[in-house]
Amino acid sequence: MFNSIISVFGLCVVCSLVSCSNNDPAPVPLSAITFKDLNADYAPLVFGSPTAPPTRPAEKKKYTFFSFKNGQIVANADSATLKWDIGFRSTSIIFNGGTSGPGAAGAIVQQGLFDEIKEAPTSGYVLDNKTNNQFAVSSAPFVAGVSNTTNNWWLNSGTQTSTIVSPIAGKVIIVKTADGRYAKMEILSYYKGAPATVNNLTDLDRYYTFKYIYQPGNLNSF
Repeated sequence: MFNSIISVFGLCVVCSLVSCSNNDPAPVPLSAITFKDLNADYAPLVFGSPTAPPTRPAEKKKYTFFSFKNGQIVANADSATLKWDIGFRSTSIIFNGGTSGPGAAGAIVQQGLFDEIKEAPTSGYVLDNKTNNQFAVSSAPFVAGVSNTTNNWWLNSGTQTSTIVSPIAGKVIIVKTADGRYAKMEILSYYKGAPATVNNLTDLDRYYTFKYIYQPGNLNSF
C-alpha cells in the first residue's frame, strides 16, 4: 500500500513536470525592423562661386541619437545617459561608449548577408576614440587601394568624382549596445525616401534608412 502511494505520488510529480514543460512559452522569434528617414543633421547645400565647394550653413552639427531597445530617436538632452546606442550626423556614426558616451557600446563591421549572421561576437568590439581620431565605423568613403584594410567602412562614393553616398553591399554593423546587449544593423540608404536610383541634385541626403534586429535577452543570437 505504501509503495503504491509512493508510485502514484511520483507519477503525479512527473506529470506535473511534463505539463510545466509543455506549457513553457516558446522563444519569441526576432524580426528585422526597418527605420526610415532618420534625419542626420540635414541641411540644404548652398552653392557659391563655381570654384568653391558648396556649404551647409543651416546644419546644426549635432548627432541624432537612436535606441535599439526602444526603436526610437533619443533627445540630445540625454546624450550623457545610457538611453541611446548609436548616433548619426552626416556620414559620421558614433556609439555610446569610449570617448563618445558613458555606455559600453562598440561595434564590429562584418562582411556578409544580414539574414545569415545569426550570432554576435562576444568580444572584439571597437570603441570610439576621438583622441586618436579612430572610430568604430569610418565616416569616410572607402577608396580601393587607398583606404586601409580594416573592415570599418560602410560607404563608398561610387567613383572618385562621384558625390553620391552609397552603402557598401554586405556590410553589417554588429553593435554591443550601451547596456551590454547586442544588435545588428544594415544601412540601406542615405537619401530621403530611399530612392532606388539617387539623383544628388534633387534627392535630400543625410536621411538614413536602416534595418536592424535587437536581442533583448542575455543572448548573443539573432
